[in-house]
Amino acid sequence: PRTRKNIVCLGLNYAEHVKEGGSDRDLPPHPVFFTKPTTTITGPYDPVVYNRAVERLDYEVELAFVIGKKGKYISKEDAYKYIAGYMVFQDISARKLQQQHLQWFRGKSQDTFAPMGPYLVTSDEVENPGNLHIWCKVNGEMRQDASTSDLIFDIPTIISTLSDGITLEVGDVFATGTPSGVGASKGLLKVGDIIESGIDGVGTLKNKVISEK
Repeated sequence: PRTRKNIVCLGLNYAEHVKEGGSDRDLPPHPVFFTKPTTTITGPYDPVVYNRAVERLDYEVELAFVIGKKGKYISKEDAYKYIAGYMVFQDISARKLQQQHLQWFRGKSQDTFAPMGPYLVTSDEVENPGNLHIWCKVNGEMRQDASTSDLIFDIPTIISTLSDGITLEVGDVFATGTPSGVGASKGLLKVGDIIESGIDGVGTLKNKVISEK
């Protein structure tokens, strides 16, 4: 029996973030999905562990939503009916591991690499998830500052695309991608750094980077 739910993430879903990763990279024609194991989950104010497997640690603030009703072959028009609520999500990433393995799973799947919360804001409390101010600070310095209106693929497209042949279950978490300003371009994380991740009307996370004991 499977008791743990999915953490589904979107990559390359803000145009400016795509550009900062390489000027010759085209925008994706379809949503780019990857997953993180549930062992990455940590609390909204808990530390992020810089462990011995990791080099070049980075931050990525994202809007996340949680599925509230089981569904498959969900239309864009009905997509919002399947959402229980929204959270702030921090997709911590080990860039060297990503480069070494030519994919994202290991570099984004270390323990504590998915702070989320600080609570689930129900769908009726978020008037327009497609137009929310999203930001990230490191040691008080603004690093990411954008709007969810800049998403390449909006939430209905994300749900409709992935549910085409795949059952979405209650409790599944979707992280919608990060805007530009990640540490690979503005300065990577180090032990002792404080990461603040926020979305107006949804909440703020505050996580300290610590070394592995």
